[in-house]
Amino acid sequence: MCLQETKTNQVSAARCYAIWGDNKVGWVHFEGENGGGCLLSMWHTDAFIYGSHTMGKGYIAVFGQNVKTNRLCAVVNVYAACSRREKKALWGELTHIKTVSQTLVWCCCGDFNAVRSQSERKGVRERDNRSRETVDFNRFIDANLLIELPFVGKSFTWFNSNGSAKSRLDRVLVSEEWLQI
Repeated sequence: MCLQETKTNQVSAARCYAIWGDNKVGWVHFEGENGGGCLLSMWHTDAFIYGSHTMGKGYIAVFGQNVKTNRLCAVVNVYAACSRREKKALWGELTHIKTVSQTLVWCCCGDFNAVRSQSERKGVRERDNRSRETVDFNRFIDANLLIELPFVGKSFTWFNSNGSAKSRLDRVLVSEEWLQI
């Protein structure tokens, strides 16, 4: 389970047990900055053997082993910043992590704060830096050989308060190997 914007600086075992529903849960928490950008990654301890993790601004990457298949995997929880510069830095860091851990099955999910095409954004005027950001984001996905899993239901994951603008910012990206576990 990957939660973004938890808005909490500390996570207790009791809170994780309550969210998960029992005590068979492992977790890693990223505090973010001043209450913003907080992330919580959780897993069932009977299904996933924790190995290690790394985290930075906008992500938690958890490495371990799928109990059923014995495959090593990485699950990355993402909450990207709004600025193009910070997103490019995040995508570069995630690319580096994926490159140095080539043997791992890969899942990267969360709020990427970017769209893949103009059709994923309605009611917002396109600016040059946004179209460049779309190119950058698609390059990140392609360079890492990631496949986007389809959503069921609504086409958009973010709506402004008056409903006049909407975007698809949340997604799940996986390696081909992920589909085989």
